[in-house]
Amino acid sequence: MRNILHCSFFVFSMLVVSCSPGEKQPEQAQRDDPKDYRVVGYVAGYRDFDFSKILAKKLTHINYAFANVIDGRVMFDTADIDHTSLKDDDLKALQKLKAVNPDLKILVSVGGWVWSGNFSDAALTAESRSRFAKSAADFVDKYGLDGIDIDWEYPNQVGAGNIHRVEDIENFTLLMKATREALSELEKQTQKGHYLLTIATGADSAYVSNTKLGEVAEYLDFLNIMTYDFYNGLHKTTGHHANLYPSVNNPFRISDVLNSVKLHEDAGVPLEKITIGIPFYGRRWEGVSPGENSGLYQPAESVGQIMFYRLIAEQCLNNDSYSRLWDESAKAPYLWNADSGIFISYEDAESIGYKIDYLKEKGLSGVMFWEYSDDDQGQLLDAVHEHLK
Repeated sequence: MRNILHCSFFVFSMLVVSCSPGEKQPEQAQRDDPKDYRVVGYVAGYRDFDFSKILAKKLTHINYAFANVIDGRVMFDTADIDHTSLKDDDLKALQKLKAVNPDLKILVSVGGWVWSGNFSDAALTAESRSRFAKSAADFVDKYGLDGIDIDWEYPNQVGAGNIHRVEDIENFTLLMKATREALSELEKQTQKGHYLLTIATGADSAYVSNTKLGEVAEYLDFLNIMTYDFYNGLHKTTGHHANLYPSVNNPFRISDVLNSVKLHEDAGVPLEKITIGIPFYGRRWEGVSPGENSGLYQPAESVGQIMFYRLIAEQCLNNDSYSRLWDESAKAPYLWNADSGIFISYEDAESIGYKIDYLKEKGLSGVMFWEYSDDDQGQLLDAVHEHLK
């Protein structure tokens, strides 16, 4: 997903049809039925989590994270993430969930924060793009997947110290075009129906200005905006990390969901191809001064470190030391511990409800979230499901 989908130094990265112009869109959502909104869950292969516990009926898509780009090709890496190796048995386990939800789509996500370093080279020439695209289609075919998700963090930006070049701006579009064509060719060969092509996008203006999203979107079934980590592991000032609207308490409008969607819309992305990201984790700051708003937008001794929602629920929500506060202008909750000076920005059922109301009114595709095991009891997923109903 930005931001986040998988990150180092406290930033993760983390977090329908893909056709050339004029082609029919096989998975275009019907806007009159809640069941047709997409619920896209990223599942990290490097987390110690039993996939059989996934509430498959409450999802439409699973994006398995991550495959790498090695020698210009999509493949599993022999290296690991967080000291855990990814394995193809994971994809077999995820496929079993279709017994519970036959309509569930399983995709592999390529890249993420850690493994985006080789995208620029893969996109550089017509030959390299063809090699990448063919390998993507071969990967989908080999593992019986429903498609592929590209999480390049980020075109023409350094990301986690990645190779990047100004040509990325044009080449990203060409890479998606080549990948769509390879998947379309696979469709002819297998006769198994449509294969999905999706991407995870950054939520800020830097991402939009370094891509041609309107052109890219022509080849995509949909895209997932990583609308989180607005305040993150680089900030020693507290703030909302996934607020829907700008906060009147913030003198600097870093970003918000509303702004991120507008950037994509203005770039030419159809609204029905946009899903907004919901973080199943929070950001925690220590050594925070209380200020006028109980720690909100105040200097801290630490940066905003990731804290999984399951830990927030276990350690904080029923702890009298923490006060749950609400920023009405931002439609965002936060936790404040006055005794220890700890501030936590997080997502909850109320903020999710406002986001789903917004996406319905706006005509967006649905929601995406990072990452499933961060909410292993399904509390936030339940909130998504109930509000979509």
